[in-house]
Amino acid sequence: MKQNNVKTFFKRLSKKNPSPTTELDYKNNFTLLIAVVLSAQMTDVGVNKVTKKLFSIADTPEKIIKMGESKVKSIIKSINFFHTKARNIIKLSKILIKSFKSQVPKTRQELETLPGVGRKTANVILSVAFNQATIAVDTHIFRVSNRTKIALGKKPIDVELGLQKVVPKQYKKNAHHLLILHGRYICKARNPECNKCVVNDLCLFKNKNFNLKKNAAV
Repeated sequence: MKQNNVKTFFKRLSKKNPSPTTELDYKNNFTLLIAVVLSAQMTDVGVNKVTKKLFSIADTPEKIIKMGESKVKSIIKSINFFHTKARNIIKLSKILIKSFKSQVPKTRQELETLPGVGRKTANVILSVAFNQATIAVDTHIFRVSNRTKIALGKKPIDVELGLQKVVPKQYKKNAHHLLILHGRYICKARNPECNKCVVNDLCLFKNKNFNLKKNAAV
């Protein structure tokens, strides 16, 4: 996609959604971190269902540790890979207390030292908690970027670096959520709603779907 079109692309998405943000529920930076860790291979809706109870009991590293791994497991058992995630939540809580004075660190390097936190999770935290212009490439962003040809790549890191190069400066802070929400509700994996898309004339996807009964390949 040409750079002028990229700017128009984000201008239109921003006009439609001026204040995009995460759909994960959280109380503070720590609960945001826990919610994002739980969200791996899960929907935000599914995560919010369990964190409502979890965060009502424990919203700090100290309270999570006091709760214990077994109790955490019992609350998050509907989450995919809940055994591993519960273990990671306890471990990262201990590290936060010992190494970061119970505070969520503000750098990617420090965040990635925490169990269950990779580059994508770190980018989400940096974006949402610390208002940094990072782009966490999930399945939605990966799909939208490749379909529209804003940033092509076979791996998430390739798409992330491509987006960082082409997204205009004024849209970088919101680009992460603009693309996620567009992918979640409009540019869906199956049956993308191209008839409702505000950028369908800029999109270079060959199999555009203006008939909702017709499936379109990713």
